[in-house]
Amino acid sequence: MSPQSNNKVNQKSKVAVVYTKPETVMYDIEKAMDLAGYTNELQKTTSTLLKVNVSWQHYYPACSTSPWQLEGVIKALNNNGYKDLIAAHNGTVVVDSFEGEINNKQKPVQDKYGIPSVHLDIDPNNWMPFKPKSKMMVLDEIFPEGLAIPKMFPGTNIVHLPTVKTHVFTTMTGAMKNAFGGLLNRKRHWTHSVIHETLVDLLKIQKEIHQGIFAVMDGTFAGDGPGPRAMRWHEKNVLLASADQVAIDAVAAKLMGLDPMNLKFIRLADEAGLGVGRIKDIDIVGNNITEENWQFSVHENTFASKGQKLIYWGPLKPIERFLLRSFLAPLAFIASNIYHNEYWLRFVGRKRIRAAMNTGWGKLFKQYQP
Repeated sequence: MSPQSNNKVNQKSKVAVVYTKPETVMYDIEKAMDLAGYTNELQKTTSTLLKVNVSWQHYYPACSTSPWQLEGVIKALNNNGYKDLIAAHNGTVVVDSFEGEINNKQKPVQDKYGIPSVHLDIDPNNWMPFKPKSKMMVLDEIFPEGLAIPKMFPGTNIVHLPTVKTHVFTTMTGAMKNAFGGLLNRKRHWTHSVIHETLVDLLKIQKEIHQGIFAVMDGTFAGDGPGPRAMRWHEKNVLLASADQVAIDAVAAKLMGLDPMNLKFIRLADEAGLGVGRIKDIDIVGNNITEENWQFSVHENTFASKGQKLIYWGPLKPIERFLLRSFLAPLAFIASNIYHNEYWLRFVGRKRIRAAMNTGWGKLFKQYQP
């Protein structure tokens, strides 16, 4: 099978939604994947990358790929003959992926099943020049010297493992944004002012390089407020799965109480024929979510994001390039780390984490030993 074709979205896209609980989550993940038809999308003759999401090196509910999400996907794939699995991680200028892999208890799952892990932005992983065939909306302009992608990506399947949560820059984040870390290196913060267009470009690239694309989204805990870190967690007990990265994000947005087509990256991707963003055009299978509306808060900011938005879309926009690409840039990373790791986690986050540990999902999390 050749890499992904836009022709697939001419068919009605399918998104599976399955309600779950800690006692049945392994079975329910495989059920959601089966309902979404993953064996029709992922080829058994090539490697399958499990694109883990680490939005914070500390554990916080709904923030990063959960251990049961990762384990359930591995078990389902193994049960169906997918043997060459690789966990793909990436760090950022403010997140240590090695620390996150341990604290979010992804590493013990990988070790249990003998799944190798790679940290894409760290040597010795090689990146290769890549010139997309598709017309880029913004990436050619942001990176005029040319794009590079991980050398191991072309020809593989990829399964994205996002969570259901809000985001201060994109309102919500899911499968489409999960490619942000894998396909762009640590200079990807250069794209934040045009993040919606960037996500569309990245989906175009994915369709050119991957044999199959799939996503399994964890909404057991879901996060609202100023995500992806400083959120309020909610037990929502839901799983989503789809081969259409636009459609699964649209359904997650609908659950949060949002109109997906009001989210720019979903609307642009829908208009480009990269997936389906209109709920009425999506075949939602599994549980009925017609009445679901979580009324998530999506317009809050942290101290850090307020400053960033002044640069990306506010009065500091004229000097954005200087601030992001000069010796001053590390000061912003330091400020973000101080706010999230020293202030918010210490005085707000840890109390919320302790409360989460008293839930069924918290108790399940504690069962995964480093």
